[in-house]
Amino acid sequence: MASIQIRKYRDDDADSVKEIFTLGMSEHVPSSFMHVLKQPATQMVLMVTFCALMTSSKSFLLPILAVTLLLAGARQFVVYMFSKYIETSLKKDLNNISETYLKQKDSCFWVAEVDGRVVGTVACLPAEKAPGCLELKRMSVHRSHRGMGIAKALCRTVADFTRDRGYAAVVLYTSVVQTDAQKLYEHVGYEKIQEFVVPELAAKITNFTLYEYRLDLQRDGKRD
Repeated sequence: MASIQIRKYRDDDADSVKEIFTLGMSEHVPSSFMHVLKQPATQMVLMVTFCALMTSSKSFLLPILAVTLLLAGARQFVVYMFSKYIETSLKKDLNNISETYLKQKDSCFWVAEVDGRVVGTVACLPAEKAPGCLELKRMSVHRSHRGMGIAKALCRTVADFTRDRGYAAVVLYTSVVQTDAQKLYEHVGYEKIQEFVVPELAAKITNFTLYEYRLDLQRDGKRD
Protein backbone atom coordinates (compact mmCIF):
# COMPACT_ATOMS: atom_id res chain seq x y z
CA MET A 1 0.00 0.00 0.00
CA ALA A 2 1.46 3.35 -1.05
CA SER A 3 2.16 5.84 1.73
CA ILE A 4 0.03 8.98 1.44
CA GLN A 5 1.34 12.22 2.94
CA ILE A 6 -0.73 15.39 3.22
CA ARG A 7 1.52 18.42 3.60
CA LYS A 8 1.52 22.16 3.02
CA TYR A 9 2.27 23.44 -0.45
CA ARG A 10 5.83 24.39 -1.38
CA ASP A 11 6.82 26.62 -4.27
CA ASP A 12 8.46 23.72 -6.10
CA ASP A 13 5.03 22.03 -6.26
CA ALA A 14 3.70 24.71 -8.61
CA ASP A 15 4.00 22.81 -11.89
CA SER A 16 2.47 19.64 -10.45
CA VAL A 17 -0.44 21.54 -8.92
CA LYS A 18 -1.20 23.34 -12.19
CA GLU A 19 -1.03 20.08 -14.12
CA ILE A 20 -3.42 18.29 -11.73
CA PHE A 21 -5.85 21.21 -11.85
CA THR A 22 -5.77 21.45 -15.66
CA LEU A 23 -6.24 17.71 -16.18
CA GLY A 24 -9.00 17.53 -13.58
CA MET A 25 -11.01 20.37 -15.10
CA SER A 26 -10.53 19.08 -18.64
CA GLU A 27 -12.12 15.77 -17.62
CA HIS A 28 -15.46 17.54 -17.27
CA VAL A 29 -15.71 18.51 -20.95
CA PRO A 30 -17.54 15.30 -22.07
CA SER A 31 -20.10 15.41 -19.23
CA SER A 32 -20.64 19.14 -19.79
CA PHE A 33 -21.23 18.52 -23.49
CA MET A 34 -23.80 15.85 -22.64
CA HIS A 35 -25.43 18.30 -20.21
CA VAL A 36 -25.76 20.85 -23.02
CA LEU A 37 -27.30 18.24 -25.34
CA LYS A 38 -29.94 17.35 -22.73
CA GLN A 39 -31.23 20.91 -22.50
CA PRO A 40 -34.63 21.50 -24.15
CA ALA A 41 -33.34 24.59 -25.96
CA THR A 42 -30.51 22.60 -27.56
CA GLN A 43 -32.81 19.79 -28.61
CA MET A 44 -35.28 22.29 -30.05
CA VAL A 45 -32.60 23.98 -32.15
CA LEU A 46 -31.36 20.65 -33.49
CA MET A 47 -34.88 19.43 -34.27
CA VAL A 48 -36.01 22.65 -35.95
CA THR A 49 -32.82 22.80 -38.02
CA PHE A 50 -33.19 19.20 -39.14
CA CYS A 51 -36.89 19.51 -40.00
CA ALA A 52 -36.52 22.84 -41.79
CA LEU A 53 -33.67 21.62 -43.98
CA MET A 54 -35.35 18.30 -44.54
CA THR A 55 -38.48 20.05 -45.78
CA SER A 56 -36.68 22.58 -47.97
CA SER A 57 -34.00 20.33 -49.45
CA LYS A 58 -35.90 17.05 -49.74
CA SER A 59 -32.64 15.33 -48.81
CA PHE A 60 -31.25 13.57 -45.74
CA LEU A 61 -27.67 14.62 -46.39
CA LEU A 62 -27.96 18.38 -45.85
CA PRO A 63 -29.91 18.26 -42.54
CA ILE A 64 -27.65 15.53 -41.18
CA LEU A 65 -24.58 17.56 -42.12
CA ALA A 66 -26.06 20.70 -40.56
CA VAL A 67 -26.91 18.93 -37.29
CA THR A 68 -23.42 17.39 -37.20
CA LEU A 69 -21.86 20.83 -37.59
CA LEU A 70 -24.08 22.22 -34.84
CA LEU A 71 -23.03 19.40 -32.52
CA ALA A 72 -19.36 19.99 -33.33
CA GLY A 73 -19.83 23.69 -32.67
CA ALA A 74 -21.52 23.01 -29.33
CA ARG A 75 -18.66 20.78 -28.24
CA GLN A 76 -16.07 23.37 -29.24
CA PHE A 77 -18.03 25.95 -27.26
CA VAL A 78 -17.82 23.74 -24.16
CA VAL A 79 -14.09 23.21 -24.73
CA TYR A 80 -13.61 26.96 -25.07
CA MET A 81 -15.49 27.73 -21.85
CA PHE A 82 -13.42 25.24 -19.83
CA SER A 83 -10.19 26.43 -21.44
CA LYS A 84 -11.09 30.01 -20.55
CA TYR A 85 -11.82 29.06 -16.93
CA ILE A 86 -8.57 27.11 -16.63
CA GLU A 87 -6.57 29.98 -18.12
CA THR A 88 -8.20 32.50 -15.79
CA SER A 89 -7.55 30.34 -12.71
CA LEU A 90 -3.90 29.81 -13.65
CA LYS A 91 -3.47 33.57 -13.93
CA LYS A 92 -5.19 34.31 -10.62
CA ASP A 93 -4.85 32.32 -7.38
CA LEU A 94 -2.87 29.44 -8.93
CA ASN A 95 -0.32 31.86 -10.33
CA ASN A 96 1.01 32.60 -6.84
CA ILE A 97 -0.32 30.03 -4.41
CA SER A 98 1.95 31.04 -1.54
CA GLU A 99 0.77 34.66 -1.71
CA THR A 100 -2.91 33.76 -2.09
CA TYR A 101 -3.19 30.98 0.48
CA LEU A 102 -0.13 30.61 2.71
CA LYS A 103 0.45 34.26 3.59
CA GLN A 104 -3.18 35.13 4.28
CA LYS A 105 -4.96 34.66 7.60
CA ASP A 106 -6.96 31.44 8.02
CA SER A 107 -5.98 30.22 4.56
CA CYS A 108 -3.90 27.26 3.46
CA PHE A 109 -3.05 25.05 0.49
CA TRP A 110 -2.13 21.38 0.81
CA VAL A 111 -0.88 18.70 -1.53
CA ALA A 112 -1.19 14.93 -1.29
CA GLU A 113 2.08 13.18 -1.99
CA VAL A 114 2.55 9.49 -2.82
CA ASP A 115 6.08 8.11 -3.18
CA GLY A 116 7.43 11.61 -3.68
CA ARG A 117 4.89 12.54 -6.36
CA VAL A 118 2.22 15.20 -5.88
CA VAL A 119 -1.10 13.56 -6.82
CA GLY A 120 -3.74 15.69 -5.11
CA THR A 121 -4.52 19.24 -3.99
CA VAL A 122 -6.93 21.16 -1.81
CA ALA A 123 -7.10 24.66 -0.36
CA CYS A 124 -9.28 26.81 1.85
CA LEU A 125 -9.77 30.46 2.72
CA PRO A 126 -12.41 32.62 4.42
CA ALA A 127 -15.67 32.37 2.48
CA GLU A 128 -16.77 35.67 0.95
CA LYS A 129 -20.45 34.73 0.80
CA ALA A 130 -20.66 32.81 4.09
CA PRO A 131 -19.35 34.80 7.07
CA GLY A 132 -17.92 32.62 9.81
CA CYS A 133 -17.04 29.81 7.41
CA LEU A 134 -14.03 28.72 5.42
CA GLU A 135 -14.42 27.74 1.78
CA LEU A 136 -12.89 24.56 0.39
CA LYS A 137 -11.32 25.15 -3.01
CA ARG A 138 -9.09 23.52 -5.63
CA MET A 139 -9.89 19.94 -4.64
CA SER A 140 -8.44 17.58 -7.24
CA VAL A 141 -6.83 14.14 -7.30
CA HIS A 142 -4.95 12.76 -10.27
CA ARG A 143 -6.92 10.07 -12.08
CA SER A 144 -4.14 7.51 -11.52
CA HIS A 145 -4.50 7.77 -7.73
CA ARG A 146 -8.24 7.89 -7.20
CA GLY A 147 -9.95 5.29 -5.05
CA MET A 148 -7.15 5.37 -2.47
CA GLY A 149 -8.91 7.63 0.05
CA ILE A 150 -6.83 10.69 -0.88
CA ALA A 151 -9.82 12.97 -1.51
CA LYS A 152 -11.36 12.01 1.83
CA ALA A 153 -8.06 12.70 3.58
CA LEU A 154 -7.87 16.12 1.93
CA CYS A 155 -11.43 16.87 3.05
CA ARG A 156 -10.54 15.90 6.63
CA THR A 157 -7.48 18.15 6.49
CA VAL A 158 -9.63 21.15 5.59
CA ALA A 159 -12.23 20.28 8.25
CA ASP A 160 -9.56 19.96 10.96
CA PHE A 161 -7.94 23.25 9.90
CA THR A 162 -11.32 25.00 9.96
CA ARG A 163 -12.25 23.54 13.36
CA ASP A 164 -8.90 24.45 14.91
CA ARG A 165 -9.43 28.07 13.92
CA GLY A 166 -12.86 28.25 15.50
CA TYR A 167 -14.98 28.46 12.36
CA ALA A 168 -18.46 26.96 12.41
CA ALA A 169 -18.47 25.28 9.01
CA VAL A 170 -16.82 24.60 5.68
CA VAL A 171 -18.62 25.56 2.47
CA LEU A 172 -17.81 24.69 -1.12
CA TYR A 173 -19.22 25.03 -4.61
CA THR A 174 -19.34 22.34 -7.26
CA SER A 175 -21.16 22.05 -10.58
CA VAL A 176 -24.01 19.93 -11.87
CA VAL A 177 -21.63 17.91 -14.06
CA GLN A 178 -19.24 16.99 -11.22
CA THR A 179 -21.26 14.02 -10.00
CA ASP A 180 -18.31 12.15 -8.49
CA ALA A 181 -17.40 15.20 -6.43
CA GLN A 182 -20.99 15.52 -5.22
CA LYS A 183 -20.97 11.88 -4.05
CA LEU A 184 -17.66 12.38 -2.26
CA TYR A 185 -18.78 15.50 -0.40
CA GLU A 186 -22.07 13.93 0.63
CA HIS A 187 -20.24 10.80 1.80
CA VAL A 188 -17.99 12.79 4.14
CA GLY A 189 -20.89 14.73 5.63
CA TYR A 190 -21.52 17.78 3.47
CA GLU A 191 -25.12 18.81 2.85
CA LYS A 192 -26.38 20.57 -0.26
CA ILE A 193 -27.94 23.83 0.89
CA GLN A 194 -28.71 25.60 -2.37
CA GLU A 195 -28.31 25.55 -6.13
CA PHE A 196 -28.18 28.37 -8.63
CA VAL A 197 -27.38 29.00 -12.28
CA VAL A 198 -24.08 30.74 -13.01
CA PRO A 199 -24.93 34.37 -13.91
CA GLU A 200 -22.97 34.46 -17.19
CA LEU A 201 -25.16 34.43 -20.33
CA ALA A 202 -23.65 31.21 -21.71
CA ALA A 203 -24.34 29.44 -18.41
CA LYS A 204 -27.93 30.68 -18.35
CA ILE A 205 -28.52 29.43 -21.89
CA THR A 206 -27.15 25.97 -21.03
CA ASN A 207 -28.68 25.90 -17.52
CA PHE A 208 -25.22 25.31 -15.99
CA THR A 209 -25.99 24.98 -12.29
CA LEU A 210 -23.72 25.29 -9.28
CA TYR A 211 -24.39 23.56 -5.96
CA GLU A 212 -23.39 24.98 -2.60
CA TYR A 213 -22.47 22.41 0.06
CA ARG A 214 -21.89 22.96 3.76
CA LEU A 215 -20.22 20.87 6.45
CA ASP A 216 -21.20 21.99 9.96
CA LEU A 217 -18.44 21.38 12.47
CA GLN A 218 -20.44 22.29 15.57
CA ARG A 219 -23.91 20.95 16.38
CA ASP A 220 -25.75 21.20 19.68
CA GLY A 221 -22.75 22.86 21.25
CA LYS A 222 -20.42 19.95 20.44
CA ARG A 223 -17.66 19.58 17.91
CA ASP A 224 -17.80 16.75 15.36
